[in-house]
Amino acid sequence: MKVEVEVISNESIKPSSSTPEHLRHYQLSFLDQLSPHTYNPLVFFYELDEDQQDESTINETSNKIKKSLSEVLTLFYPLAGRVKNNRFIDCNDEGVSYTVAQVNSTCHLSDAIKNPLPSELRTFLPFEVHPLTEFVLGVQLNIFKHGGIAVGLCLSHQIADALSCIMFVKTWVAVARGEADHIARPEFVSAKLFPPLDNSEFDPNLGITKTAVSKRFVFEASTIEAIRSKYEEKTRLEGERRPSRVEALSAFIWSRYVAATSDEHSAKSGKVYTVVLPVNLRRKFEPLLPEHSFGNLYRVSYSMFPSSTLSGEENFGYEALKKIREGLEMVDMDYLRKVQQGEDLHLEFLMEAAKEIFMKGEQLIPFSFTSLCRFPLYDADFGWGKPAWVSSATLTFDKLVAFMDTKAGNGIEAYIGLKEEDMAKLEDDKEFIKAVSRPVL
Repeated sequence: MKVEVEVISNESIKPSSSTPEHLRHYQLSFLDQLSPHTYNPLVFFYELDEDQQDESTINETSNKIKKSLSEVLTLFYPLAGRVKNNRFIDCNDEGVSYTVAQVNSTCHLSDAIKNPLPSELRTFLPFEVHPLTEFVLGVQLNIFKHGGIAVGLCLSHQIADALSCIMFVKTWVAVARGEADHIARPEFVSAKLFPPLDNSEFDPNLGITKTAVSKRFVFEASTIEAIRSKYEEKTRLEGERRPSRVEALSAFIWSRYVAATSDEHSAKSGKVYTVVLPVNLRRKFEPLLPEHSFGNLYRVSYSMFPSSTLSGEENFGYEALKKIREGLEMVDMDYLRKVQQGEDLHLEFLMEAAKEIFMKGEQLIPFSFTSLCRFPLYDADFGWGKPAWVSSATLTFDKLVAFMDTKAGNGIEAYIGLKEEDMAKLEDDKEFIKAVSRPVL
C-alpha cells in the first residue's frame, strides 16, 4: 500500500532555557569530521485507539512532544545549533525542526508495520537521509486517521553516532514521562579525546549514492541460532569463543553476497573484498567511557579477502568470521592512542591498499555492516506505551547492511542496500532466501 502524508504544520522548537555563553562553541572532534554527512533515521510506531485520536487528544500529544523536546534540548544543547564548516557548532538556540503530518486515510498503522518498504518508511521522516539540511535534528509526528502515531527522527551523523542517537531518545522519553532525574546527563567529551584536524583531503560523503535499492529481510531466532551453530563447530576446534548473533549473520550475508555475485571466473578476475564493521570505542578505553558519552565515538574495522584466497563457497562464511574477528581485535588501546594523535590507521591502510589494488588493475569491493541490536529501542515510551515497532529507512550507501532487533528481541531485521542487479542476484540465492523468514517486505 502506498504511504503518503500531508504536512499540517512545521515549526522550530528551541531549548526551554538559553544555552550559557561559555557553551556556545561546541567543537567537533576528529571522528565527527570523518563521519558521513547523513542523518541517523529512526521511526517509532505507537498503537493508539481511534477514540483516543480526537483533535484535542492529538493536540495534547503534539504539545507533550514539543514541550519535552524543548526541555531535553537544554541538555543536548548542540542539537539546537548550526554546524559551521565541519569544524564546530554555533550553539545559538535557533532550534530543531518539528513537523506534524497526517497519513493518508487508506493507510492504517497495521498496514505500515505489516508490509513495510524502506523507501516508504522515509515518508515518516522530517528530512531525506541525505543531504543534510541546516538542522542538526528534525522530528515528525505522523498521525494515522484510524488510530496510532509514528514519531520519525533524523539526527545528524556529523555529530552523533547511533548510540548517541539512541541515548538522546532515551533521555527525551524520560523527560516526557517526568523521569529526567533518573537519567544520566550526556557527556560531551569527544573533541577532548579526539581533537579536530584540518583534513581537507578526506571526503566524508564518499560512497553515498541514490542508486542503491534498500530492502528489509527478517531472520528468525531459530535461523540465526542454526547459523551460529554451523560456525561454532569450526571455532570450537580452534579454541575460539562462540560467534555472536551479529558476527554470525554478518558472515552469512557477506558469504551469500559473494556467492550470488561471483562466477567461475571470479577467482581470476582480481576482486578484493573488504568487510567493514563499526566498533564502539566507549568499550575500548581504559577505563571505559560511559554509554552516555555523546559524539561519534566509533571507528571501523577492515578485513580484506582477495578472491583468489576464497577456498570454496562452503568456507566463505567461516573465513569471513575469522577475518572479522581479526579486524575487530586490531581496535585496541594502542590503536586509540594513534587515532587521538590524528592517525586513522584503518583509513590509511584502506587508502594505500586501494591505490595498490588499482595499480594492479584489480577491483576493490567493500561491504559494510552496522548494528543497533541490543540497544534499548523498544523502551522508547513517551507515556502512551512502548512502540509497536521501530524501523530504519532507505539506506544511502551501496553494499551496506543495518541490523535491528525484532520486537521480541531474539530475531534480527536486516536492512540491505545494494545496486539493483546485485539485489536481484542475492534474492535469487537459494541459501539466502531459505534463511529469510519473510523474504521481502
